[in-house]
Amino acid sequence: MTDPTDPVGTGPLSQIAQAVYHHMALGVWLVLGCAPTLVMLTLLAPSPLAVPFFVLAQLPVAPVLSAGLHAVRAWRGEPEEGPFALLWRGLRANTWDVLRWWIPTVLVATVLAVNVWASGTVPGAELLRPVAAAAAALLVLWAGHMLVITTFFSFRTRDAARVGAAMLVVQWRVTLVYISLLVVALGITAFGSDVILALSAWALVSVLEAVSRPVVVDVTARFTRPCDGRRTATTTRPPAR
Repeated sequence: MTDPTDPVGTGPLSQIAQAVYHHMALGVWLVLGCAPTLVMLTLLAPSPLAVPFFVLAQLPVAPVLSAGLHAVRAWRGEPEEGPFALLWRGLRANTWDVLRWWIPTVLVATVLAVNVWASGTVPGAELLRPVAAAAAALLVLWAGHMLVITTFFSFRTRDAARVGAAMLVVQWRVTLVYISLLVVALGITAFGSDVILALSAWALVSVLEAVSRPVVVDVTARFTRPCDGRRTATTTRPPAR
């Protein structure tokens, strides 16, 4: 039962309704934000020539996911703020920081994907397939850490890249969870479709925010310092978000 003296919205039913509303808004945001990618993937035929376009179609994904991570974390501190306002705030705050590493990452992933997919058409190139596949997997895991770091901190891109590489090893438990999420996403795509993955992306983003909290704590402790009651970066441009 809700105490009559409590502010409106503190009862269990109100909390559940608010959580459902927030995640519905997150789901709509992710579907709309990734709509260009979904359209491109639907139009592409599975062939080696389509691999570069398939990878390049992922360009809008990282900024949209970053805004989702920002909103999921902000809901805990600003429960009364509208979810779409928080999502839009995260998009405006993080898009440029995310794109500065995401665009080169997508270009590198394009080269690796071509090496994996089309290596059978070139004599002797099959030897590169396992190396390219391992590099692509490592790149995706690094990108997961980079997504978290550039969402919640204002590091310079080269420093964020170093921190992301360090977190791959230092926070190896979180990296293993990232591998699990990647396997789940690939399974949904393989046995379902890209549309199903987009519709369930809200759950993956919520889980990603939850499991990435040790990374945020570790980065804050290792690479930021207190300054006038705030946390500023030790080797990067302040302030940390």
